[in-house]
Amino acid sequence: MVLDRRHIPWALVTLLASVAAGVLYAANFHPGWLPFEFKLPAQFGPVPPIRNTVGGTPLGLIFGTIALLIFIFAVALGIRRKRRVSPLGNRQTWLRAHIWLTTLTIPLVFFHCGFKFGGPMTVTLMLLYGIVMVSGFWGLGMQQFMPRLMTERLAREVVFEQIPHLKTMLVASAERLRRELQSAARAATEVHAASAAHAHHGGGAVVEGSAAVNLEQADQSIPVIRRFLDEECLPYLRKERLKRHSLNDSRVSDDTFRLLKQNVAEVYHPEVEEMQRWCDERRMMDVQTRMQHWLHVWLIIHAPVSFALVVITLWHAWIALTYL
Repeated sequence: MVLDRRHIPWALVTLLASVAAGVLYAANFHPGWLPFEFKLPAQFGPVPPIRNTVGGTPLGLIFGTIALLIFIFAVALGIRRKRRVSPLGNRQTWLRAHIWLTTLTIPLVFFHCGFKFGGPMTVTLMLLYGIVMVSGFWGLGMQQFMPRLMTERLAREVVFEQIPHLKTMLVASAERLRRELQSAARAATEVHAASAAHAHHGGGAVVEGSAAVNLEQADQSIPVIRRFLDEECLPYLRKERLKRHSLNDSRVSDDTFRLLKQNVAEVYHPEVEEMQRWCDERRMMDVQTRMQHWLHVWLIIHAPVSFALVVITLWHAWIALTYL
């Protein structure tokens, strides 16, 4: 999701809620921090509290409960994404709420634990929370510039899910060209054999002058193109990952096909241009695949760790309330 003006109200509410939480935290645990006097209701207990554990105080429990409810809401976004039509608001509203409410958990979590990690369970929770937040902000940051970068770098963007099928079609086209060249080479051999036999029986030359030169050059072009297909083009189109292949570099590829054109007859230039187009499309699809992976790879970490965070936080809450 791209951050735009529609996020301004959410950002302001998050900022105000964070300031309010900070004032409550200071008033309850460090009243000397405030430049003014702010008395909390008696339900919050003595100020400062007698308990050393901030999370076990009434205000600490409120901070922790709100953070837990936001965690549960954030995980529910995965369910909402699968329901394209839902009476519970549109996806964009859910995404904005997901971003800013989870951002609000940063002060809530630290106020809940009193800026202390405590025992092993608290350390585990904070580690999981850190991974979730860092991966989430990483994904949000990637979404701000990666789509624009893809538009600038990709001459033609295809449907990401169709890329494996399109790669298969490119290989099939190259293999079909190879079969056509084999047939052309076989036909040229038969023509030469018939011409030689006719000349041997006194029939004279069948092809003369520039036509003979063009035919000879065309015959020599076929093995050159076939060798390039077998050694360069087809291996490049077939392999899954070829970062070090020469055709993966656009400049080297342009020079290679320019040299290939110079070494074959003009009649085969359309075939060379077609091969170059296949390689260019393959290169663009590889670039798009890498960008898509960078754009979505954070979800591989973010989603399962978020679920684990909610489960362990629920366990943490049950243990805390049981032994409080």
